[in-house]
Amino acid sequence: METTLITTLAVIFVFGLLVFVHELGHFITAKMTNMRVEEFAIGFGPKLLSFRKGETLYSLRIIPLGGFNKISGMDPDDKADPRAYSARPIWARMIVILSGSFMNFFLAIALFFIVILSSGVAVPSDKPVFGEILPDRPAAIAGLAAGDVVLAVNDTKVATWKELVEIIQANANTTVTLEVQKAATGQIEQVAITPEYDSNTNRGVIGVISHFDKYYPGIFESAWLSIQNTGLILVQMLVALKNIILGSAPAELTGPVGIVKLTGQFAQLGFISLLQFAAFLSLNLGLINLFPIPALDGGHFIFLTIEAIRRKPLNRRALEIIHMMGFALLISLMIIVTFKDIKNAL
Repeated sequence: METTLITTLAVIFVFGLLVFVHELGHFITAKMTNMRVEEFAIGFGPKLLSFRKGETLYSLRIIPLGGFNKISGMDPDDKADPRAYSARPIWARMIVILSGSFMNFFLAIALFFIVILSSGVAVPSDKPVFGEILPDRPAAIAGLAAGDVVLAVNDTKVATWKELVEIIQANANTTVTLEVQKAATGQIEQVAITPEYDSNTNRGVIGVISHFDKYYPGIFESAWLSIQNTGLILVQMLVALKNIILGSAPAELTGPVGIVKLTGQFAQLGFISLLQFAAFLSLNLGLINLFPIPALDGGHFIFLTIEAIRRKPLNRRALEIIHMMGFALLISLMIIVTFKDIKNAL
């Protein structure tokens, strides 16, 4: 029961935040480019609360998953109002269309900033200390544990992680003796271990990962690290997408059911883990919405580009058909992925 409640609250928080911020981007830029916004809503369904400020109705709705804003003149033929979307310059419409995704990118930076500033950054330690012991590998078999400190190898003192790694790598399939100070007892023990040969790297390994120290950067460094982290993840996503398109990597897609499950799992790990997951999802949402597919923001941007080149909009009927096809494609993909998620959960 408690797990279900945590998952439900986490899903409402994550999905609501991501969609709300996306729509907020459209809303802010529509106002900035002098478009008439008839309504900005938080949530969906029947209204709980609402008030009007100027020409815009602000409402809180019963289903707390995201939001929407109604911009006058989204219909291409509706140009009676000079402040309608369809009557505004193409550059203004392009800004409004792209702003949703860019707000999702900004949200990811903000979430990473909160995570880094509050919980710090894990930095690999240069000390010869074990951070993680991989199961069923030589170190685990020899009884070594996380936190153990290596003082010497074959009576040769080691002071850094690099020195330890170099000796291990050079002694594949050769038994060596580690002088180890045990983390659990503080006692010094002699441990015989035989590094196994790794054919991929052509060197000896014992199945350990170095210890990480916590580093707490200041505000400005945290901001810069957040931007760097966001950029790195976006590049990794684009590389993965390229590999999928070229067929060099499988298309591993997760639908709403899978995302809900993952959201609950990250929520169980704590609020910071949930924020990291939300940042990752925000980048996904922003990037996917830029895909040149009808019914997505990227598709709208392509049509605006064509309109700019032709110096006139596409035929309304043709646009409706193209958008319907794009919407049907997205729904079909959603059904397939959801079915896969349910099948994997059984």
